[in-house]
Amino acid sequence: MFVPSIKSCGAFLCLACLLLSGCGQSEKASQPAAPAEEPAPVEEKAPAYITAADDFSNLTLDNAETPVYDHYTLAQRRAKGLTTVLPKITPYKDKKVAYLTFDDGPDEKNTAAVLDILKQEGVKATFYVLGKNVKAYPDITKRIFNEGHALGNHSYDHDYKRLYASADSYLAEMEQADDAIYELLGVRPLITRAPSGRMGNFTAAYEAIMDANGYVEHDWNVSSADAAPNHPVAQDFIDNISGQAVMNSAIILMHSSAGHEETVKALPEIIRVLREKGYSFGVITPMTPQPW
Repeated sequence: MFVPSIKSCGAFLCLACLLLSGCGQSEKASQPAAPAEEPAPVEEKAPAYITAADDFSNLTLDNAETPVYDHYTLAQRRAKGLTTVLPKITPYKDKKVAYLTFDDGPDEKNTAAVLDILKQEGVKATFYVLGKNVKAYPDITKRIFNEGHALGNHSYDHDYKRLYASADSYLAEMEQADDAIYELLGVRPLITRAPSGRMGNFTAAYEAIMDANGYVEHDWNVSSADAAPNHPVAQDFIDNISGQAVMNSAIILMHSSAGHEETVKALPEIIRVLREKGYSFGVITPMTPQPW
């Protein structure tokens, strides 16, 4: 009688296993793969800003956090026969809002540092920019815009002699700054701030030409005094703002250009103090209440 050896039994069993298992592939692996799941639809985010209608009829917002721009320059509006005059606008006064505003930028150092802090704190602000600096620092300007802050027009080059030579000269400076912003971003601001403010600089002629061209000028009612000539420091700005911010709509003047490192240093504490006072944060739009 033939008795198979252990070795031959092992070989036989291995061969049988291979035959039964489909040449070493499991039943699961031999089945067709399940169809891949359809990717989940990507939710469209709301735009970070709104553009004005051709007739400016949509300049009503129920919040203070959405920047507003025009998708035409003034020259384009005139060429198309569109209005340049804003309708009567109802100011937004729904809650206690602090508007952090930064003049004279952008620059590559301090404006970038301010943006870093605002991003970390989850706060939106308004940057009144110079046209010449928009051309010099396009990437920082784009960052302001893309991160949901508001851009305002602060003239082309802050030249008082040229700006305040006449109302027509002032308008030409504003349009030149608009064009620099529009060339970069495809929109232009409706909000402006006069260098050193409208007080003592504007006559009736300036007010009339601004109204005729749809600009909304905002000065401020809280000053950090960070441009004072006596070289104040961060704690001075914090104290100034803390003492002055007592109204429901607080428009706060600061600067983000070269030489304002102390403003950058003060900003986190300024935000903390304003929150402690019960403020939320907004951006300047045509609907923002005037400071006075």
